[in-house]
Amino acid sequence: MLFYDCSTAPNPRRARMFIAEKGLEIESRDISIAAGEQLQPAFRAVNPRATIPVLVTDEGTVLTENLGIAAYLEARFPEPPLMGRTPDEKGLVMMWNAIAEQQGGAPVAEALRNGHPAFKDRAIPGPANHAQIPELAQRGIARVAQFFDVLEDRLSESPFVACDHFTLADISTFVFVDFARVIKMRVPEGNSATQAWYEAIKARPSAQI
Repeated sequence: MLFYDCSTAPNPRRARMFIAEKGLEIESRDISIAAGEQLQPAFRAVNPRATIPVLVTDEGTVLTENLGIAAYLEARFPEPPLMGRTPDEKGLVMMWNAIAEQQGGAPVAEALRNGHPAFKDRAIPGPANHAQIPELAQRGIARVAQFFDVLEDRLSESPFVACDHFTLADISTFVFVDFARVIKMRVPEGNSATQAWYEAIKARPSAQI
């Protein structure tokens, strides 16, 4: 297998943590988004959509989305289970992973890409350029604040995001919460359940790489 990574971006970090939690060692290549390497012909020959992460399987299949990469690795290396053990758990992991992506990751990206000058004309990832919309940056910040409230409610009743043990949903949520620093947002001081969960995930070896 071959893993295309980017050490500074959140989505590749999600895949990197998943790989580490599985105890796998996969050959990797770092693609610099800052240098625009994802837009160069060499990488676009691998992924024409110019997004990272990418996992090329031993069979030569090219997987370009986090959920596809996770599903493949979970099926091939089922231990430890990171996508649920029972039908109910599997449903909860996918549900909360989607909530993390749609209500956490998407608004962080919306705020960053529409508000930071480094992303001028690059408001959406991929091969096409898109102009920034400043109003979307403000909306993104408001949505992240709402996501912190959703997360605090959930973690006040559950030790982990999806079920009673660490899963893919915790990886996605942790990475997005951590990455919110780029828009100067952190878990509110009063959100004690989220703070305790965040510190516990941050201490895991997979969060250090």
